[in-house]
Amino acid sequence: MMENLYPKSVDFFLGTTTPAGFRGYFEELRREPGTQMYLVKSGPGCGKSTLMKRLAQMSGGPVQCIHCSSDPDSLDGVVFCEKKAAIVDATAPHTLEPAAPGADEVVVSLYHTLDTAALRKNKAEIKALFEKNAALRSRAARYITSAGSLVLDSRRTAACSTNFEKVRRYVKRLCARLLPRTGRQPAEQLRLLSAITPKGPVFYSDTAAALADKAIVFRDEYGAASRLLLELIRAEALIRGYEIITCPCAMHPDEKIDHIFIPALRLAFLTDNSWHPVSLPGQQSVRCARFLDQENLAGYRARLRFNTRAAQELIQQAVALMAQAKAAHDELESYYRAAVDFGAVEKAPRDCAALMGL
Repeated sequence: MMENLYPKSVDFFLGTTTPAGFRGYFEELRREPGTQMYLVKSGPGCGKSTLMKRLAQMSGGPVQCIHCSSDPDSLDGVVFCEKKAAIVDATAPHTLEPAAPGADEVVVSLYHTLDTAALRKNKAEIKALFEKNAALRSRAARYITSAGSLVLDSRRTAACSTNFEKVRRYVKRLCARLLPRTGRQPAEQLRLLSAITPKGPVFYSDTAAALADKAIVFRDEYGAASRLLLELIRAEALIRGYEIITCPCAMHPDEKIDHIFIPALRLAFLTDNSWHPVSLPGQQSVRCARFLDQENLAGYRARLRFNTRAAQELIQQAVALMAQAKAAHDELESYYRAAVDFGAVEKAPRDCAALMGL
């Protein structure tokens, strides 16, 4: 965990719906050395997000607010940067179970706040809403899968016109200039800076501004050159002993990195495209067209334009379905809120703060 490197609270996602299904980095957070995990368990609408927002406000130090990609106004977690602690929503679709309850992870249950008798009266309606939400999310995922296929086709098409040796030489010079060797033990956090949500694609540009005074921004619509650029920069940063925050691509998180932060240097390497445009004061922009054979790429322009338009339309359909799923979830939460003992919920943040030493 990176201590004393955050000037203020910052925002990330830790999971999103991808062409391969839901991809979360909650397990990776749990494996960050020395991190004390607190796992929140309860039903929908029972105060998990409110609890975490209160704890973030009560913290005396900087925090990472982890937003829910199904509802960016809600939190899925909070990372307390100086305390080496994190509290997360440990329910589906990012279920976490303690490996060593109490001895390692601490379970914070809010199930005791529920009047189960009141919920049983509406059992049929509640089950139907769970099923409706799941069905809508599944349909949205299929649109994202189709969009992802087109985005991948564009990246592979552009890769045929990319001079990867030129990319390697550029990164070698760049890192020699910007990343002096430290001799320290490297460390890495995995976070998402963007996600597809019911509000459309959300990109936390304010986080980039908060973590970096200097930003190297790679303008690359198709991602062929930037994919290698960020992979090589990540490897060099770790070899040179830096603690970094790596932000995978929200569309293909297991195949491509979009952004890297080096908080100790107040330095960021960012990818700029139509999905997450970057505009920061004083940024150094690098057009990745410099690494492409434009004459060769010209033969594929019509194909690339079609892929871009079609992918954007598919994402719009996915967003509309995600908004419908959120509406079903909001209705579901109304049943749970009606069955919650809010006196017990109000007590939870104080008890948690004491438990966590906030």
